[in-house]
Amino acid sequence: MTPDHPCGRSAPEPRTTAEQASKDAMSNATTVSPAHSASTASTLITNIAALVTNDPSPGDSSPLGLIQDAAVVIEGDRIAWTGDHRKAPATDNRVDAGGRAVLPGFVDSHSHLVFAGDRTQEFNARMSGRPYSAGGIRTTVAATRAASDEELERNLTHYLAEALRQGTTTLETKSGYGLTVEDEARALRLAARHTDEVTYLGAHVVAPEYAGDPAAYVDLVTGEMLDACAPHARWIDVFCEKGAFDGDQARAVLTAGRAKGLQPRVHANQLSHGPGVQLAVELDAASADHCTHLTDADVDALANSATVATLLPGAEFSTRAEWPDARRLLDAGATVALSTDCNPGSSFTSSVPFCVALAVRDMGMTPDEAVWSATAGGAAALRRTDIGRLTPGSRADLVLLDAPSHVHLAYRPGVPLVAGVWRGGVRVV
Repeated sequence: MTPDHPCGRSAPEPRTTAEQASKDAMSNATTVSPAHSASTASTLITNIAALVTNDPSPGDSSPLGLIQDAAVVIEGDRIAWTGDHRKAPATDNRVDAGGRAVLPGFVDSHSHLVFAGDRTQEFNARMSGRPYSAGGIRTTVAATRAASDEELERNLTHYLAEALRQGTTTLETKSGYGLTVEDEARALRLAARHTDEVTYLGAHVVAPEYAGDPAAYVDLVTGEMLDACAPHARWIDVFCEKGAFDGDQARAVLTAGRAKGLQPRVHANQLSHGPGVQLAVELDAASADHCTHLTDADVDALANSATVATLLPGAEFSTRAEWPDARRLLDAGATVALSTDCNPGSSFTSSVPFCVALAVRDMGMTPDEAVWSATAGGAAALRRTDIGRLTPGSRADLVLLDAPSHVHLAYRPGVPLVAGVWRGGVRVV
C-alpha cells in the first residue's frame, strides 16, 4: 500500500509522473518509521484521552462508543484490540497519544476530483448576488476536456493528498466533467488508480453537443458511454434535478447501470423538491446526496430504507443556499452521512472537519452525530462495514487529533487539529 492510494489499492506499474510526484510529496510531508511499515508488526497507541470506536455498548447515549483513557492495538492493516490502556496487550511498537483523542478516519463518500480549470470568477460573482445553477458545470467540462491525462491526474492526487492530511482515509470520487465516451472513461480510469470507490456520473448534465436533444444524450449515457465506463467504476450516479435530468431520465440511467453491475447513488433534491429521493429509495440506492428540499414523504422513505441521506454542507456554505435539515432526518430515524462534495464549482473544500463544524452550527446536529456521520455514516453510504469504526477486524484507519476530544472538531472550527493519520495500519501523516 502506498501513501497516494487512499483505499490501499496497489499502484499500477510503471508509475506515471503524476503518481510519483504525489508519492514524493507525501513522503516529504510525513515520517513513516520502519515499524509502521512492517506488515506483521503490532503497534499499541496508548494514553488516548478519548477513543471513538463507533461501537456503542447497550445503553450508551452516544453513538460513538467512546472509551476514556484508552488504547488501541494495530496488527498489520487491522484493528486487533481496543480498551482501557491499563489492560493493553504487549506489542512490537508503542505510540504515545499524549492525552489526545483518536477517532476513525473520515469517510468522504461524495466528491468530484477529476477536473481541470478554475471557477473563481463564478464564485466571486455568486457571492455578489448571482445564484448557482447546474449550468456552471459546463465551464469545468470545457477545461477538463482540454486537459491532458497528466494534468488531470496531477490535480486529482493533489486533492487526495490534501484530504488525507485532514484525516480522510477513504474517498469516493466521480466522473462527470467529460461528458463524452472518451473523456468519461479516462476520468474513471485515472480515478481507479487511486481509490476503489469510483462513480460513473456521465449523467451530470446534458453534454453541450446534445443540448437540443437530451433524449439522445441519455441514450449515449446508457449505451456506448456506459459500456466504456462500467469496467472502471463501482457506482453509477445521476443529477436528478431541474436543469439536469428528470425522474424518467434518471431512472433509465440508474437501471441501465445496475444491469451492468454498477450500484446506484443519486444527486437528489438539492436545488428544489423533486423525484430524486423517492427514486433512490425505490432502486435501493446506497445514498441520496444533498437532500436539501424534502417532503415528509421523502423523510419517511429514507427513514424506512437502507438508503443513506448524505448531506453536503460545503455546497450550502459556498452557494448561500438553504441548509439541509439534518435534525429532521435524524429524528425520523434516517441514516445520515456527511461529505465534502469537493468540486470546483459549488463546494471547493476537501475538509471533512470543516463540514463537521458546519453541520453542528447550521444543520442541527450534535458533535457526536456529526462525527458519526463523517465516519460510520460515510461508510454506510458506501455500503462498507470494514471502515468508519475502530473495532477488532476493521481496517486500521485512524485519526489522532491535537485535542482531548472529538468535540473540538466543532468547538475549534478552522483550526488544523489533525496531528496524525494511519491508513491500513501505516502512519501516513
